[in-house]
Formats: sequence, C-alpha cells, structure tokens
Amino acid sequence: MRRLMLTAMNSGSGKTTVTCALLAALRRRGVSVQSFKCGPDYIDPMFHTQVLGIPSRNLDLFLQGPEGVRRTLACQCADLALLEGAMGFYDGVGGTAESSAWQTADTEDIPSVLVLRPAGSSLTLAAQVRGLQSFRSPSHLAGLLLNSCKPAFHSHLAPILERETGLPVLGFLPPIDEAVFGSRHLGLLTAGEIADLSARIEVLAAQLERTVDIRSLLALAGDVSNSAPPPVPLPPVRCRIAAARDEAFCFFYEDNLDALRQCGAELVFFSPLRDRELPSNTDGLYLAGGYPELHARALSRNEAMRESIRCAVTAGLPTVAECGGFLYLQQTLEDDAGTSWPMAGALAGAGFQTGRLQRFGYLTLTADSDSLLLRRGETVPAHEFHYWDCTENGTALAARKAGRETVWRCGFASPTLYAAFPHLHFNSQLPLARRFADRAARWREEHI
Repeated sequence: MRRLMLTAMNSGSGKTTVTCALLAALRRRGVSVQSFKCGPDYIDPMFHTQVLGIPSRNLDLFLQGPEGVRRTLACQCADLALLEGAMGFYDGVGGTAESSAWQTADTEDIPSVLVLRPAGSSLTLAAQVRGLQSFRSPSHLAGLLLNSCKPAFHSHLAPILERETGLPVLGFLPPIDEAVFGSRHLGLLTAGEIADLSARIEVLAAQLERTVDIRSLLALAGDVSNSAPPPVPLPPVRCRIAAARDEAFCFFYEDNLDALRQCGAELVFFSPLRDRELPSNTDGLYLAGGYPELHARALSRNEAMRESIRCAVTAGLPTVAECGGFLYLQQTLEDDAGTSWPMAGALAGAGFQTGRLQRFGYLTLTADSDSLLLRRGETVPAHEFHYWDCTENGTALAARKAGRETVWRCGFASPTLYAAFPHLHFNSQLPLARRFADRAARWREEHI
C-alpha cells in the first residue's frame, strides 16, 4: 500500500480541485485509490466521495490523537491513500504546527506534494518553497504541482523551481472555468449543490492527464509495509439511531457513523426537510451540523417533523445535536435574509446570524457532571465553525480555546442529551459512540 499527501502554502491554492482531478484521473486509469482529508473539514470530503463513490475520511490529530489517526488510516483498503491537507502545510493549533498537515505527514511518514498557485512571482516562489523545506526537518516535501498556471509560465517557472529547490515539478493545471467551484460563508458549496460537478471534474481529470506526469507523481508515494487489518464484523443490532441527513444536515465524520455501527447501532437516515416524522422504533437521534439557516423556511413549514422531534427530545430520547442540529432544536432560527422561523422548540433559545465566525477553531470541553456522552471531570477535544449564534448556548460544559486561556460555558448535557455548537469526533480516546449506543439500547429496553 502507498500513501501521498497534496498540500499547499495556504488556503485558496486549489488543493480540493487538484485532489478531485487526480482522484478522477486515477480512477479512470483503474488505480485503486482511497481519499482522506486532514483536519476537521466536512465539505472537501464530500467532493472526494462524489468522485470515488466511496466515503472519504478525516484525519485530525487534535480530535483523534495519533492513535485515532492511525486507526482511521488502517481502514485503507486501496492500493493508494491520497490525503488532502488543510490550510497551509504548517498551519496548526494556536499558531503552532500542532495538528497541521505537516504533523500528519510526519506522524505517518507520508511524502507530500506542494500545490502552488504561482501568481505574480517566479524566483521568489522558489525562496518560499525553500523556506518550507527548511522550516521543519524532515519537511516530507517530495514534489511540486502548479495550479492555475498557463503553459508558457509553467515552461518558464518549472526549471527555476527545480534548480533552486531540488524538487521535481510534476506538471500543471491551467486556468479552467470548470475549476471554479462556488463558495459561501463556510467554504465551498457542498458537492451535492453543484449540478454539473461530475462533468466538471471529468474535464479537470482529462486536463490533468495531459499536463501532469501522473506516473512520476505516483512514484513519490511512500510504501506502507503493514497490510490493512481484516474488517471487523458488525455486532448484532441493539438499537436504532435516526440520523438527519439532507441538504440542511450533512456534516458527518464517516468515522462517527462507523463507530456507532460498531457499537450495535442501526443507523436510519431521514430528512427533517421532507419526512413527516421520525423513523419508527427510533431509540436515539443524531442531528449533525450543516446549513439549517439556509433552509429555515422549509424546515419551519414541516410542522409535523418539528413536533415529532420536539416531543421525542423532551421525552428523553437519547439525542446528540451538534452546531446546525443544535440550532434546529431552538425555538426560532433566523435565515440568511434576517427572517426568524419557528424551529423544533426543544430548547429555549433563538438562533441568529452574526456576519462573522463565532468561536472558530479547536477547543476542549470539560464536563461538570455525568451526562449522555461525558462523565464528570472528563475533557474531550472538539471543533467549532459557524457564523450563526444563539441566545441560549447552555452552561453544562466548560469550553477552553486550544492554545489559549480563554474559557466560556456552553452546551446542554443531561443523561439523554448532548446539544451544543462544538462538533465531536467519535474516534477519539473517550468511548462517545459506545455511550450513545448504550443509552439508546436502554431506551429500547424501557419502551418495548
């Protein structure tokens, strides 16, 4: 098995575009490939999944720890694992390289190809690359790939970069209209919202095959001596967890879903936008993040579903509600036009837009008392990324910004509830999935 990372100097270099083009080109060539995304991003893995037709997984050293990342990578069943980095190569927690793409590469000794968008510089670009090479040792940088670069400029620039850095320039992607994916406040539009995405990526893949030396690029991938462990059979089903999944609720870590299944949960997906009530025989509810604020009107008009969820949560149905799911449980939610709409009403607050990121980044949560997911005194890593806020954010948990002394209160936590803005990863040190499934199984026993 082989592994390779695509990384960049900064966000906006086109890592996702190049990654998707390469994934599609490899698929066309019959290469067995699996994709991963470094960091907590939910949207980029949707693009990977759209290209390959199999789930992309996140690798996050802060949320999972090194052992969690290794467990996720151990799921590699393809000949090649292609990782997409996050932000700039060394950008990590609190102005450090902790949990950065570089640290992920360093933890697993993964060669990395730097995607460069060479606008307005030539030799200076080589100096920047040299800086990246010497900033940490080893740098794990093994090659360069130019993005949004015209052929003539590539011919001029490639020899300079190779002479000054000693790294091979593996080719380029020229400016292409199809490479421009729409974006909004949380990043790119989701893959499902771009109607012609498959056709766009096929154009990019065909271009990449013409102007990138794919054989040389693959030759840089590092070999992994150990083979993938045999798949662990799923245990008998002991509970049914209804998971909201549609345009409004789409931010899932694939590991979270797998962890619940490995704990005996049957996942039943439903749509708060279109379904009229929770699936029958539901023993637990998983309301993930997403864009409820962009669908507030439609969510509000589905009164039957709002009432179904309100009754279930207030009756004590074991529930995990993160970020967008947390907003959906409020009394009202303001849409992007400033209109407030009634929501499920299981919590007392009102969601409203702020126009800027709120409490963005990694944090830790410490529990004051036992609850559905956490036990008193336990601390769990988490991540926040949202532009909307709430009038009632809760006080059950102590949140601390990673790398800082800033502390605030947040979240609602009870024996049957976790509801808060922070997102959690179930493939970490604490048995979060086990606790959720255990409580759902108890609900089943109590309501047979």
